[in-house]
Amino acid sequence: MSKPLNAVPAEDGDTMGDLIPLRPARTEAEQDTHYEVTLDEEPTPDVVLVQAPEPVSERHPIIPAELRGWSTIRAAAQHAAGRLAHQTGYHAVRAPRYTVLGCFWAGVGVFRLLGRHLRWWWVTEQYGLRQGAADRHDPEMWMKLHREVKATRAWRGLVLLGEAIGVAVAAGEVITGPGWLTVAVLAGTTPALARVGRPSDRRIISPAVVTPRFRKLNPDIVLRAYYAAKLGDPDKPGQQVHFGSTMSRDGNGSRVLIDLPHGKGLDDAIKAKPAIASGLDVSLSQVFITRDPTSHRRHVLWVADRDPLAIPAGRTPLLTCKPTDIWAPAPFGLDERGNRVSVELMWNSVLVGAQPRQGKTFSARALALYAALDPYVKLSVFDGKGSPDWRKFRLVADRCAFGLAMTRDGDPVELFIDSLREIKADVQDRYQRLSELPVDVCPEGKLTREIARDPRYRMPVRLVVIDEFQEYFDLPDPDATKEVAALLVFLVKVAPAAGVIVLGATQKPSGIGSGQVAQQFNAFRDNHQIRFSLRTGSWQVSDLVLGSGAYSEGYDSSTLLPDYKGVGILRGASDVTPTVRTHLADAQDAEKILTAARAYRQRARTLTGMAAGEEVTREVRDVLADVRAIYNPGERGLHWQQIAARLADAHPEHYADLTADAISAQVRAFGVPSVDVKRSGLTLKGARADAINTAIQRRADR
Repeated sequence: MSKPLNAVPAEDGDTMGDLIPLRPARTEAEQDTHYEVTLDEEPTPDVVLVQAPEPVSERHPIIPAELRGWSTIRAAAQHAAGRLAHQTGYHAVRAPRYTVLGCFWAGVGVFRLLGRHLRWWWVTEQYGLRQGAADRHDPEMWMKLHREVKATRAWRGLVLLGEAIGVAVAAGEVITGPGWLTVAVLAGTTPALARVGRPSDRRIISPAVVTPRFRKLNPDIVLRAYYAAKLGDPDKPGQQVHFGSTMSRDGNGSRVLIDLPHGKGLDDAIKAKPAIASGLDVSLSQVFITRDPTSHRRHVLWVADRDPLAIPAGRTPLLTCKPTDIWAPAPFGLDERGNRVSVELMWNSVLVGAQPRQGKTFSARALALYAALDPYVKLSVFDGKGSPDWRKFRLVADRCAFGLAMTRDGDPVELFIDSLREIKADVQDRYQRLSELPVDVCPEGKLTREIARDPRYRMPVRLVVIDEFQEYFDLPDPDATKEVAALLVFLVKVAPAAGVIVLGATQKPSGIGSGQVAQQFNAFRDNHQIRFSLRTGSWQVSDLVLGSGAYSEGYDSSTLLPDYKGVGILRGASDVTPTVRTHLADAQDAEKILTAARAYRQRARTLTGMAAGEEVTREVRDVLADVRAIYNPGERGLHWQQIAARLADAHPEHYADLTADAISAQVRAFGVPSVDVKRSGLTLKGARADAINTAIQRRADR
């Protein structure tokens, strides 16, 4: 049987509804045709359409969510009991103050009541009527009103007299009665009299819980805010703002999809964010605008009930000092909605950037502490500024160096370069050995948890921490700078896939070096997969830390308030880009965690390098570079005796018995002249720093 034209038949088993005719079949005269004669006859069956069923109404739950299950009931009861206990204790401490204020305002209330009674007895409300009659020169009306007020005063006077006698008798009974009766009457009348006596703007009992300011959002308020921000016009056709979803609660805030008019997009909403916050009557930090993948003119608006970033995330959960697993995500903090945020360190490199004193080092250290609690992770920690924040990592680090100046442990720059060389060689060796392992041991040709923890393979997961890494791109020795830049770019590009994690932090993500070094600095910065930006100075700097395009997607760390410490935008760790309040681990917390981490490593026999007391020997000996490295910033020349002594202290494995004549001969062999150098009022032969730099550059140009 043929199907009728322009009909929508129900499929087998369709329960959508009945078929309803739209109209009867058209007659020949009603047919629309360009021909004088109808070529084919129209089919005669009625045209029908499927009727959609009525939407099912949403039902409220019979039992509230907070009363479902013993766990929720217990949680609700504990919350109510805790709130009641807090209120009770708060008011109990302030009870003496309440008593004094209550008695004072009760006395005021007595006089106020007397005044009200006197005004009631005197019929003061009729004064205006009598004055009006006098103004109109109407003596008859005035006399009539006068007689009425006299009669009213006489009657009300009797009432007040009876009231006074009753109060006096009752007061006498209370005074002569038992003590409990006096206390009960005073307890009942004093609050009432105090309420009458106190001013309307003065509270006697202060609230125990401060209720935050909360603007309940509705579609009208949202539309008002968007129109006030010039993101649409309700009176112009096609310029209205629409909703892509109903407004709903999402955590401690409200969420809704916004469809802007055609021609408007996410960029316009981001630029108008301050105006939107003003229109919503909330602070700027309560408004979050995020991209919706379905359309550029659609975005998600989430408005927090109160500033979520001003609430600290609390102490780090690592304070339990339990062993961790680097193959599992590291706890990092809470997002703006109170959800836990974690970071997957394996196979990734992490960049942390911010202005000074915004919690950058603490944020990076939180991830390093997580890795330290895994006894099978090999740590290398380097801090370009030499602050105390990382020094406790000596307890567990295979290699560590702090600052750029010479120390008892040697030259930090040389130690840093030697460590990078060793890590690069290890990465290259890992790729070779992984490719040679059998398939049953290494199925995908990449490092596994079993291989990393098996000492036979000598391929543990490594974490390389470099705080203030911009300092290593601007070293006094240009050759050292070039080598460091090349090594760091290699590691950030190649090492994560071999199980070597790079964690870099900086307060200056741009403008470092020149020429090839500047290009390598940008390459190192831009090749981190996970980026965390705390407060920055501008959206341009924010884009450098978070990656190109972050600002156009609505992520700008320069809008974070200066009061936020440890709060930043996390990009690349997951499909979403949350604003994270990081967990806090101060210096004492870090020392406690690292002490436990050292104990785990001793138990697992994985303590290596400097933490195990091993001597760090350098792979190569470069006399020119060694001599240049011992010059402190600002020193233009040194005596040969001073050079020999400093080299012996810095590198005893090579220069323990070095004399001034010996080092003079070695350095002069590279074309460095021996000249008079005046230091501390004494002039002796020595070498100038400029001459050593010239010799190093001359050697590099060959």
